[in-house]
Amino acid sequence: MTALGRASGVRVGGWGDAGRAMRGPPPPLPVLFVVLVAAPGTRAAGYETCPTVQPDMLNVHLLPHTHDDVGWVKTVDQYYYGVQNELHHGAVKNILDSVISALRAEPSRRFVYVEMAFFSRWWHQQTNATQQAVRELVRQGRLEFANGGWVMNDEAATHYGAIVDQMTLGLRFLQDTFGDDGRPRVAWHIDPFGHSREQASLFAQMGFDGIFLGRMDYQDRELRKKKREMELVWRASASLQPPTADLFTGLLSNAYDPPKHLCWDLVCDHDSSMVGDPFSPEDNADVLIDHFLDVATKQWQSYRTNHIVMTMGGDFHYENAHMWFSNLDKLIQLVNAEQQASGSPVHVLYSTPACYLWELNKANLTWSLKEDDFFPYADGPHQFWTGYFSSRPALKRYERVSYNFLQVCKQLEALAAPAANVGPYGSGDSALLEEAMAVLQHHDAITGTSRQLVADDYARRLAAGWGRCEVLLSNALARLSGSQEAFSICPELNISVCPLSQTSARFQVAIYNPLARKVDRMVRLPVSAGAFLVKDPSGHAVPSDVLLLPQPEGQKPSPELLFSASVPALGFSIYSVSRVSLRRSKTHIPQPISQKPGSAVLNIKNEHIRATFNLETGFLMQIEDLEQKLVLPMNQSFFWYKAGTVGQKISQSSGAYIFKPQQQKPLPVSDSAQIHLLKTPLVQEVHQNFSAWCAQVVRLYRGQRHLELEWTVGPIPVGDKWGKEVISRFDMPLDTKGYFYTDSNGREILKRRKKRESRVGENYRPTWNLNQTEPVAGNYYPVNTRIYITDGKKQLTVLTDRSQGGSSLQDGSLELMVHRRLLLDDNRGVGEPLLEEGSGSWVRGRHLVLLDAVGTAAAGHRLLAEKEVLAPQVVLAPSGSALYHPGATRQLQFSGLRRELPPSVHLLTLARWGPQTLLLRLEHQFARGEDSGRNLSSPVTLNLQNLFSTFTITRLQETTLAANQPRASASRLQWNPDTGTTPTPTVPPLDPASITLQPMEIRTFVASVQWEEFAWSHGGDPVQA
Repeated sequence: MTALGRASGVRVGGWGDAGRAMRGPPPPLPVLFVVLVAAPGTRAAGYETCPTVQPDMLNVHLLPHTHDDVGWVKTVDQYYYGVQNELHHGAVKNILDSVISALRAEPSRRFVYVEMAFFSRWWHQQTNATQQAVRELVRQGRLEFANGGWVMNDEAATHYGAIVDQMTLGLRFLQDTFGDDGRPRVAWHIDPFGHSREQASLFAQMGFDGIFLGRMDYQDRELRKKKREMELVWRASASLQPPTADLFTGLLSNAYDPPKHLCWDLVCDHDSSMVGDPFSPEDNADVLIDHFLDVATKQWQSYRTNHIVMTMGGDFHYENAHMWFSNLDKLIQLVNAEQQASGSPVHVLYSTPACYLWELNKANLTWSLKEDDFFPYADGPHQFWTGYFSSRPALKRYERVSYNFLQVCKQLEALAAPAANVGPYGSGDSALLEEAMAVLQHHDAITGTSRQLVADDYARRLAAGWGRCEVLLSNALARLSGSQEAFSICPELNISVCPLSQTSARFQVAIYNPLARKVDRMVRLPVSAGAFLVKDPSGHAVPSDVLLLPQPEGQKPSPELLFSASVPALGFSIYSVSRVSLRRSKTHIPQPISQKPGSAVLNIKNEHIRATFNLETGFLMQIEDLEQKLVLPMNQSFFWYKAGTVGQKISQSSGAYIFKPQQQKPLPVSDSAQIHLLKTPLVQEVHQNFSAWCAQVVRLYRGQRHLELEWTVGPIPVGDKWGKEVISRFDMPLDTKGYFYTDSNGREILKRRKKRESRVGENYRPTWNLNQTEPVAGNYYPVNTRIYITDGKKQLTVLTDRSQGGSSLQDGSLELMVHRRLLLDDNRGVGEPLLEEGSGSWVRGRHLVLLDAVGTAAAGHRLLAEKEVLAPQVVLAPSGSALYHPGATRQLQFSGLRRELPPSVHLLTLARWGPQTLLLRLEHQFARGEDSGRNLSSPVTLNLQNLFSTFTITRLQETTLAANQPRASASRLQWNPDTGTTPTPTVPPLDPASITLQPMEIRTFVASVQWEEFAWSHGGDPVQA
């Protein structure tokens, strides 16, 4: 998506009214020899293949590149094959064909490519001869891969686990295909709409030497240009020992587009090709060269070395690479030959991001240090890109649930050995879902900023991946349980739909727990009418309730079976359910509660929490932690911001990207809520109905230490011709002094500060003074898993089940945007309003509310977030199945671990890596010093020997985070921040019996394994892949 085009709604380039129309088609490309001509001095890829620079001149590094969105206005396949160009021009297959041909034609040329989702597809369609030619280009450093992920992921709405997965997928393809020659040295995030600190930390831990960014706030950019701080060291973790998470960061001068008037692509408007013919009336070389030198000189004033970079490319550029390269060839020749002969101090060269970074590093300067992030991003006074934090909430939830399911599948694929991939249910694997999930991390996918047809295609990809994973899951469960069940997953449990449980009198419920500790979980299943008996894996009856829940008008009430399940670490429990009576004598039905003026209240409570409701309004009015004797008055309700309306003349409207409310104060959905009360031995609920399109259930399960708010919003009405952006808001009498806290991609917490109401002239960003022009949108931040406020004693945390935008606009107030429906486009390239007419128009989600003392709050929200992101997977099967094979023993309970991991340790990854290897990531999930109650912020040491029950680790190799470099031999360029240089921590000797994790540290291993023989297997040697 064009960087400047998104800002202005027009294409990049053009001389204006005086410009010439683009000339006819270029001459045909010359016939090329298969054998590559090597540029002088080229050796193995890396910094040593970089071009020669002139130390006493201004070196202008030209970076030919294309930015290929993995879906946006068109689908992934439409962009790859170049179809539907009337929607948006883009043909990635043609781009790669043309670029490789152009690189082989002239040995000085270089090119940068990023998106492995496209490149891997193209690669597998090439002949052996073409592949060998490309390998040679990579070896010479003339085709450089930057970033190297499957996609260029978003940084606001993405969970860190999904980021690591998609980067690992792309980098592994490069490592397998090109070896170390293809390993990217530089991260390249030129188009994401704001940049998170956690993303920089992850890149540093993956071994990147630096990152280049295209987008940053317009005020921040101008200030940095004046102060010559467009390049800096980003300290991206408050817990990891520097420079572990330090990342050199370069801010590109012109986003990622070429300078004005120097765009030579098919999609550039009116920019003239360079004509260096003094006998032609079209000769324009002198004018263009003078313009280029002027641009270079002005840009130089914002940077500190005698090197600057110009991005020569844009969205889907280089479909005719000859057009671009022939003009750049002329530019380089004319500047370096004729202009230097006339005394010009400018030297121009084909280069790459890595080669430019190498020259900056050799300058050995001291750089300013940044410790916050680059959110929120604005490209103008009233254009804050904070709407996409919440756009398409249904797709955001589908992605989060799919991440959960993918981890389940990968774990079972590792635990059950090859039997998971080929078994009684056919062939299945996690690869298709892994690729679909990787695509969803793209900065126009998870963000909700694609067109509707593209969003539908993203969902289709996920669904296809689920299908292959379901076969894998069935095979694995059959092998591990010893029985062949007709396993089925009910993906619509959130709307009480599950055909097997609703039509069967007897069935089994297998619950798989992907966490490395035992989990107790309430299970809710839609059933037919009657009373039911639930038995645990030992055959003991467990308490259960049948709830008869109200449905929309015209639909029958839906019974739901509720019971508590206990599931071992990294394992499953199988429960049996049987209907014992058709009578409804034990069915619990929510009872209507009449609204009463005055001080009447209503309570729900369990052993730990009491929630109080105002009977006059029906709103939540207080929450108490009974153990800690904490009481917090609270008013929670729903509001909506008024967005633009059709025909309204405004400079900027809300859209898929931008949040631009028409007034600062939101409107209430309702002044009161009709309520129903449900109380059973296992759960207590207050059902609130705010309007025909907004409802909520406030829920307390037995033993639960948090309050659950299950909201349902939509379809948002727009009959009044107003777009609406709906929030859930919590108002409390807490003196928060203008501060609130949000997570960064689900990991470390960042302190946020809004404009203080009592000091009107004070505007704030951590590293610069903000002129705040949008008090609401300009104070919104991405909330991936949690947001909280505190007065120093009490802390109120709200956890989300998907990425949302949130803020604290008043002391003691928190708000989260749950849904948006808009009538206007925000003029950033999508070309359609965010209407969500289909299934995405009606959304259900959950907010989990924790009240805690400050010293113990981290333990609460860290462990709860882990349980929500990796929730147990419920799988159903009819009763009466066959054995896995004759002589097999049924196992109704299983754990993949011989001992649980401590609560501060999260099993981030357990996945098949090769025929006899697994990928293992262990993470310390607490930050330094944040837990004072249970000492969970301390380092922890693990023994991996005999840890897993189905395999034995025979060899262990530690790698960088993305598993593409051995950690022992990995090294990064060293930089000098202005706070002083810190030596790189030494890599400790690897001892599987003593693996120590520091706070927020992730350690990655490739383990050679030998799978164990199960007791019910046929005799013989232990099972190996």
